[in-house]
Amino acid sequence: MDAASRSKEDVSLPKATMTKIIKEMLPPEVRVARDAQDLLVDCCVEFINLISSESNEICNKEEKRTIAPEHVLKALEILGFGEYIEEVHAAYEQHRNETLDSPKAGGKWGKEAGSGMTEEEAIAAQQRMFAEARARMNSGGTQSS
Repeated sequence: MDAASRSKEDVSLPKATMTKIIKEMLPPEVRVARDAQDLLVDCCVEFINLISSESNEICNKEEKRTIAPEHVLKALEILGFGEYIEEVHAAYEQHRNETLDSPKAGGKWGKEAGSGMTEEEAIAAQQRMFAEARARMNSGGTQSS
């Protein structure tokens, strides 16, 4: 099945999550029309498709069968999104560390590897990171961490 034959619902993002992200990124007094929200979701899906396709091409050129994070970072550079690479790499490293420390991961990388963070602390940390990202976005991304 090619991309053109897939229905819009097959290739989308969770509307509730996207609505929440959109609302968090804007001042509380700003409202976004449903059509505008749908357009933003469509743009996000198209961006993901673009990065995925380029990452796949890079992966194929290297004769690999699995797209690796390095392929995604290289795709960002090739497609002109190089200014985001540092932040994307940092988010990936943070995700990787959190995943390794996750109690759900089990084994030697589970709880005993120890972030020592309760769920409430993790949620608070996540909220702080969202606030910092919003602040960077609202200032034009010129702040450094």
